[in-house]
Amino acid sequence: MINNDRSQDRVLRSPIIHNHLQELDTIPEIPKEEYILKCTSACAGCSDSLSLRYVLKAAGPDTVLVVPACCTSVIQGIYPNTAFNVPVYNIAFGAAAACASGMSNAFRAAGKKTNVIVYAGDGGTLDIGIQAMSGAFERGTDFLYICYDNEAYGNTGMQRSSGTPLGARTTTTPAGKTDAKKDIDAIAAAHDLPYQATACAAYPQDLFKKVQKALAIRGPSFIHILAPCPPGWRYSTEKSVEMGKLAVKSGMWVLYEREYGKLTIGPQSKVAMKKPIPLEDYLKPQGRFKGIDPKTVDILKQRIAKNFAKLAAEEATP
Repeated sequence: MINNDRSQDRVLRSPIIHNHLQELDTIPEIPKEEYILKCTSACAGCSDSLSLRYVLKAAGPDTVLVVPACCTSVIQGIYPNTAFNVPVYNIAFGAAAACASGMSNAFRAAGKKTNVIVYAGDGGTLDIGIQAMSGAFERGTDFLYICYDNEAYGNTGMQRSSGTPLGARTTTTPAGKTDAKKDIDAIAAAHDLPYQATACAAYPQDLFKKVQKALAIRGPSFIHILAPCPPGWRYSTEKSVEMGKLAVKSGMWVLYEREYGKLTIGPQSKVAMKKPIPLEDYLKPQGRFKGIDPKTVDILKQRIAKNFAKLAAEEATP
């Protein structure tokens, strides 16, 4: 795709991106080069675009993005212009990992080390794209699959996905979802990947380093990024980073990595495991959890405790 001139200012960068410019200057590990330009059509406070910004800083210019139907396929801009300063291949909803498999094999056959990254939402990963992803993992494709998870079909109006958590209201679950969130990380782990991790843009250094590590390891890697969404989750646009931190501090999202089968829980989640903040502190600011009943909150708390115990036991295993 054709890139926009960097001087094009007609569409302003999301405020959440502006807020991180000064922060990035204080993080020496993260380069200042930008691969997402300031003409995205992202919503204010979009943590999808913020996450991708860190991903591309870690990956560098020799990178190709494979993007199925999702918010990212919209925020990149309208042809012939794009806000992404790397090649992008837009592909059908269920075919991203299959496309990336062929692309990676072609690059490797040509002797090129170009990073092939699938960047897909939860709908295109946990639901529609899971078969192609599983096939690519099983074949040992040399690529990085990233699921940025805003826990619903954000691009089409926030319908329920299998990534939507229990109790959350969406346009198709107006009274709150009655099913648990699908454990896509356990499904990925069953493929015995060389590397997989969870991340959140609220912790940029953690995300940056995990992408670097994933791309340095030959074979398939998987990173699952929590991507808070202001219009879908119904919170104020300036609170995206805060919302990500509340998710981790409450235990609703656990940061860890699994390298060649060995699990390491991140320090932020270690703190949460010892002393989590009340889950209500995470749920209350979000309109999608308005009216959630105490019984459902208790179930969520029980599942957090169970997940903590499971991960702690795995980490302790030699």
